[in-house]
Amino acid sequence: MTRVLVVDDEPQIVRALVINLKARKYEVDAAHDGAGALELAAARHPDVVVLDLGLPDMDGVEVIRGLRGWTRVPIIVLSARHASDEKVEALDAGADDYVTKPFGMDELLARMRAAVRRAEPVAGEDDSLVVTESFTVDLAAKKVNRDGTDVRLTPTEWHLLEVLVRNAGRLVSQTQLLQEVWGPAYRTETNYLRVYLAQLRRKLERDPSHPRHFITEPGMGYRFES
Repeated sequence: MTRVLVVDDEPQIVRALVINLKARKYEVDAAHDGAGALELAAARHPDVVVLDLGLPDMDGVEVIRGLRGWTRVPIIVLSARHASDEKVEALDAGADDYVTKPFGMDELLARMRAAVRRAEPVAGEDDSLVVTESFTVDLAAKKVNRDGTDVRLTPTEWHLLEVLVRNAGRLVSQTQLLQEVWGPAYRTETNYLRVYLAQLRRKLERDPSHPRHFITEPGMGYRFES
C-alpha cells in the first residue's frame, strides 16, 4: 500500500483528502502543523507528502527543507498561494509538484501517482546492494550492516552516505553534498560535512583516522570508494 502524509491546517480539506485516499486503498497519516508533519514523516516514512504552505507554526517551505535534510520522498504542495515566486521558492526548496487550491481530486491523485512512479527505482538501473570489505549498504532497504550487525545511522548520516554511495568512485563537491543533504541555504556550511563525515568514518571505517572508503579531496569534496 502507498502511504500518504497529508499536512494541512484546514480540517475540512484534511477530512476530504483522508476519505478520498482511504477509499482508493491508500494508507493515510495527517498532520495539522509543520512540527507534527516532520515528526510523522520520520516515524511513518510516507511514500508521498501532500503539503499546504500556510501552516500555523512554520511556513511550508521550512517543512520542505526539513524533509529534504534526510529524505527524497515526493512532496506535492497543495496551496492557495498562486504567485509564481512562491511556487518557485517551494520547488527550489525541494518540492516535486505544485497544485493550487481549489483543486480537483482526480488531478491531485494523478499527480500523486506520477510522483510516486518517478520516485520508484527502475529495475536494473543500479545495484541496490553495495558491499565493501568492512560493511554492506542496502540502498533499497535503507540499512547498513557491519560485521553481521545493523549500524544505526541518523537520517542525516544516511542521506549523506546514500549520496556518496550512489556516486561511488566520483568526486562529489562540497556544494553538491550540502545542497542535496541539507538544502540550498546550507551551501557554504562546510563544517557540517566535516562533522558528519567523521561520524560516518567512526561508525563504518576499520581505521577512521586512515579512511579506506570515505576519501577527502581537500578543498573540493569527498569520494566513496568500495
